[in-house]
Amino acid sequence: MKTPIVSVNDIDRAWHIIDADGKVLGRLASEVAQILRGKHKPTYSPHMDTGDHVIIINASKIVVTGKKAQQKIYYSHSQYPGGLKSVPYERMFAKSPERVVRMAVKGMMPHNTLGRIMYRKLRVYDGADHPHDAQMPVTMELG
Repeated sequence: MKTPIVSVNDIDRAWHIIDADGKVLGRLASEVAQILRGKHKPTYSPHMDTGDHVIIINASKIVVTGKKAQQKIYYSHSQYPGGLKSVPYERMFAKSPERVVRMAVKGMMPHNTLGRIMYRKLRVYDGADHPHDAQMPVTMELG
């Protein structure tokens, strides 16, 4: 018995819609990262991009547990001395809830070239509308 090796021609990419209304940020991000990587498929291969496209809608209705809304801080650095910037979760979420969801998913993806390629298949929208009806996405329930 030989283990079948997946080729590029064997990869079948589907489109999924996930409604983030009332979902917890970290739990949603971990499940979306698995779909983007392709771990939900029997053809999963860690060295190839076998994942599907994911559309997240209603990003502004996502929730966090505990005191994260008051205590969570996002950091960035300009690579200059003293260039550390910090933004609290509440301000980041008020300005751009899509960015909060994107950053959570990106943190759960592999931090290499393949992870960046997989991450490009994620689309996040603030409201319930999205421009991807032509791809015939399938609604997916998590959990």
